[in-house]
Amino acid sequence: MGLKGGPTQDEVMAVSLLKLRIREGDVMADIGCGTGKISIQASERCRRVYAVDRRAEAVEYARQEIETAEIENITLIHGEASHALDEMNRLDCAFVGGSGEIETVLEKLTEIVRGRIVVNAVLLDTVSRTVRKMRELGIFVEALHIQVSRSYDLAGDLMFKPLNPVYIIVGEVKQ
Repeated sequence: MGLKGGPTQDEVMAVSLLKLRIREGDVMADIGCGTGKISIQASERCRRVYAVDRRAEAVEYARQEIETAEIENITLIHGEASHALDEMNRLDCAFVGGSGEIETVLEKLTEIVRGRIVVNAVLLDTVSRTVRKMRELGIFVEALHIQVSRSYDLAGDLMFKPLNPVYIIVGEVKQ
């Protein structure tokens, strides 16, 4: 069974997690967790990961993936990110893989994160709104455009097929 909008491609996940600068024992939020792939990978270094998604099917899919991986330090939350973040006190970093209310989510994250916030986006409007809001909040660091192509066999040779580009927007809330 596939889940609409995911999972994050491995290469994009690698860059996104690198940009988060996760340290051993960090507490992280994964907003719009989808399949749970980012949460599972981050849980290897994090003390606790809060995985949030408003879609019931995403939460159920992530739950199955987390159980299969036998991970115990991920807390799944079904609901809107803006409400879920109200229940969190302090985070060391946050990944946003999907949010219909990016400005509100960034405002709330800026209040509780002491470190990096990384947003992945595929729509230019989301990129624009995210960069504008991060600049307004004084946390914007950089934006990256990631394009990955994968090889496949064609006529006894290799050809590359491009995947959809992804934008990675990085913000940082100073201590």
